[in-house]
Amino acid sequence: MKLPAAALVKCVILAEPCTTASLFYRQNMSIIDNRKAFHDYFIEERFEAGLALEGWEVKAIRAGRSHIKEAYVLIRNGEIFVIGMHISALLSASTHVQPDPVRTRKLLLHASEIDKLIGKVERAGFTLVPLDLHYTKGRIKMEVGLAKGKKLFDKRDTEKQRDWDREKQRLMRDKAR
Repeated sequence: MKLPAAALVKCVILAEPCTTASLFYRQNMSIIDNRKAFHDYFIEERFEAGLALEGWEVKAIRAGRSHIKEAYVLIRNGEIFVIGMHISALLSASTHVQPDPVRTRKLLLHASEIDKLIGKVERAGFTLVPLDLHYTKGRIKMEVGLAKGKKLFDKRDTEKQRDWDREKQRLMRDKAR
């Protein structure tokens, strides 16, 4: 895995022994990936957004009890929301809190990023899809992708290319022996 030079500079500034892999995982620890999004869409651009979460949701996400496979992102009144993201409450959740596993959660982005996304979605025919949940400096973030839908033949072409790459790797490995 090759990291940019800026990441290596951060490693030197920290003045502690670290490898590029440990630096990568310290900065971005993935919680959940939405592989279906990469199958159904061409991802043109990515944005990192914060999430407005309640305490029990943070604990449940840290315990690995969340799903974003059927979630989607919606723009309403100049704000961005994720709908359909399922977070199962822990059994030890507080009794005075009534957890709603699929409530609408607000995404936190800069105003300029929101304006850019609104323009692309309304004019250019793009859609917004959640790509993954990850930790950044201890905070839970969601990566949102600006995407265009794939047609059936695009999905088949992608599958063919993936199979060919796999076959190529196998042939190169066998040739090296």
